[in-house]
Amino acid sequence: MTEILNADPAELAKFSELAHRWWDLESEFRPLHEINPLRLEWIDGIAPLTGLRVLDVGCGGGILTDSMARKGADVLGIDLAGRALKVAQLHALEARTHGVAYREVSVESLAAEQPGTFDVVTCMEMLEHVPQPASVVKACADLAKPGGWIFFSTIHRNAKAFLFAILGAEYVLGLLPRGTHEYQKMIRPSELAAHCRAAGLDLRQTRGMEYSPLTRRYWLSGDTSVNYMFATRKPERV
Repeated sequence: MTEILNADPAELAKFSELAHRWWDLESEFRPLHEINPLRLEWIDGIAPLTGLRVLDVGCGGGILTDSMARKGADVLGIDLAGRALKVAQLHALEARTHGVAYREVSVESLAAEQPGTFDVVTCMEMLEHVPQPASVVKACADLAKPGGWIFFSTIHRNAKAFLFAILGAEYVLGLLPRGTHEYQKMIRPSELAAHCRAAGLDLRQTRGMEYSPLTRRYWLSGDTSVNYMFATRKPERV
């Protein structure tokens, strides 16, 4: 089968260069470690993960993937950054995490190969890094079983998001490496909602994620003006 690629080589190279630091809690990936419990509990609260077949799209070094497996799910993490996947695989071995596997394959190719396979599909902090986010959303929908849940997280495209997510997080506070995000690739909630509708998904819940530089604390809220998450569901067969 011909591999379907919807990826920016520069983005893959950027994350591959940092791959060895993925599980360093004081590295550039510290924010992902700090927000992971919040997003994990949100996902598990909507679709209890124990015993479910789960796909983590754009898994990187496996922070969310590993934690979902530890909730009792059978998880496959996929990414196109090979070095990050090797780090994820090594961590799973060292941490003795059961029920987790990794594969270097695009979500579109996997959707053509294994449609309707997963109870839950997660795609977190990835859509703003690909050339065609609508293609990823459609593939995620295709991979879910009827009645399955699909979760997305990304960043709004507006002045506040530019101020907080790029200038603040990357240049002032140094929470992320400079150049992590490109403003033009950010996605408005209305745009992501349109992609979900086009893919046949029902939007069930939205949540925002906020951060205080004073307390260095993250929390979930109803404010989707910067970082936000969607919980969507694939309709049952009629």
